[in-house]
Amino acid sequence: MKKIELLAPAGDLEKLKIAFLYGADAVYIGGTKYSLRANAKNFSLKEIEEAVLYAHNLKKKVYVTVNIILHNEDLDDLKEYLISLSEIGVDAIIASDLYVLDLIKREKINLEVHLSTQASVLNEYAAKFYQEYDVKRIVLAREASKEDIKKIKETTNLELECFIYGAMCTSMSGRCIMSNVLTNRDANRGGCAQVCRWTFKTNKDEVFSMSSKDLNLVNYMKEMIDIGVNSFKIEGRMRGIYYLATVILCYRRMIDKLLSNTLTIKDLDYYLKVLNRCANRESVPQFFQKLPSYDDQYYLGRKEESNQDFLGLVIDYDEKTHMATIEERNLFKNGDYVEFFGPNMETFTYQINKIYDIDDNIIECANHPRMIVKLKVLNKLKKDDMMRIKIDK
Repeated sequence: MKKIELLAPAGDLEKLKIAFLYGADAVYIGGTKYSLRANAKNFSLKEIEEAVLYAHNLKKKVYVTVNIILHNEDLDDLKEYLISLSEIGVDAIIASDLYVLDLIKREKINLEVHLSTQASVLNEYAAKFYQEYDVKRIVLAREASKEDIKKIKETTNLELECFIYGAMCTSMSGRCIMSNVLTNRDANRGGCAQVCRWTFKTNKDEVFSMSSKDLNLVNYMKEMIDIGVNSFKIEGRMRGIYYLATVILCYRRMIDKLLSNTLTIKDLDYYLKVLNRCANRESVPQFFQKLPSYDDQYYLGRKEESNQDFLGLVIDYDEKTHMATIEERNLFKNGDYVEFFGPNMETFTYQINKIYDIDDNIIECANHPRMIVKLKVLNKLKKDDMMRIKIDK
């Protein structure tokens, strides 16, 4: 079975490094201009250069989003910006506006172009049209079915990238103006207020929403590879490091087991359990096998609670004393059963019996945000391993 790229989001340099550490082959990032996640921290040109150097030293890739729908006032520095990205050596840009594609081709700017999901490609003729603009890869609309993907691959042989996990747009792959109308924030220039996540009261005092459940194609990875998908994409440039580490590591291990023909039903059940605890919305396959039904959406209210599974980040480990230095992220106390996970070890369970503060005093619990504590852990840990509540297999 051929290699499949695992593509992860990165909202800043810290998240980029976590994404690579936990198994991503490539990341997609946004610059401070022309990106659809205006509320993410995003990257200056200097930071993009640092990100590319870091990635290339690891033999990994960086794609930069230039995927807003452009208005006239957005055009002033566009050419210079694209030339700067070319000189930095980014591996590709992700674009949707035809003017960006035309400008790159006309000015012979040395940039590989991936077509953004914002272009909503769902058929072979649209794919062929963009192929004329030297697009190398299509990020398919999230509404693409298995048959859509198969037909586009057979008739174009373009690289295909598909979202495999994360949030869905209620509108067609982000072509939405609800945010513009209700909040004056332009969803197609990076300012989406996620009106589809809001709840409204009906005239019967019922709670109504129009939100999609999240996308999760864990059970269809082999089919996707077989029909020609080249890259599995995870959504979430606004997400934190625990979400990124958890999701990327789950998919990294599932993909590796799938490619070595060792992925079992028990593995899938476990990773699905971990993924479902990590997210705060239910997840479903959405459009891949059939049109979504009522059960794949939220209408009459929903419950979204951010869990507190992420307990701590390992910032140091002393192999002689077996002391792990932990930066606390959520409350933990003596007697708790927790588990440690990381990219270079098997996940293991640990019962907390003594917690030491920064001055080596024994304390009962870690209950202040980002407080530094120490635990004696016999299993070897590394910086940026993480501690969470115990998840039963």
